[in-house]
Amino acid sequence: MTQLLPLLQAAAPNAGGGMSMTLIMILAIIVIFYFFMIRPQQKRQKQMEEFKSSLQKGDKVTTIGGIHGKICDVKERTFLIEIANDVRIEVDKAAIAVDEAQLKNKKSEEKAQ
Repeated sequence: MTQLLPLLQAAAPNAGGGMSMTLIMILAIIVIFYFFMIRPQQKRQKQMEEFKSSLQKGDKVTTIGGIHGKICDVKERTFLIEIANDVRIEVDKAAIAVDEAQLKNKKSEEKAQ
């Protein structure tokens, strides 16, 4: 037991250095996780909300269920979509699918105006 005491005392300063290194590594992982996972997702979510709020009568859309149609009427929380001649359905705004091609087309149209 007396022989272990000097070894434990010598190891104690190293334990403090190891703890700070572990803390630095954990913080680095959190920062990396934020910049590569959370921040891009928030940016994508914001783009989707802007896209959905900019939709207006006459725009072609696709629902998350795969139904293609043209917006006939915009209400507070829903769209009235014409999917065939005189066939209209009302869908929630959250049910509109946003793909990258639609976002690019919408942005290029806004820049042209």
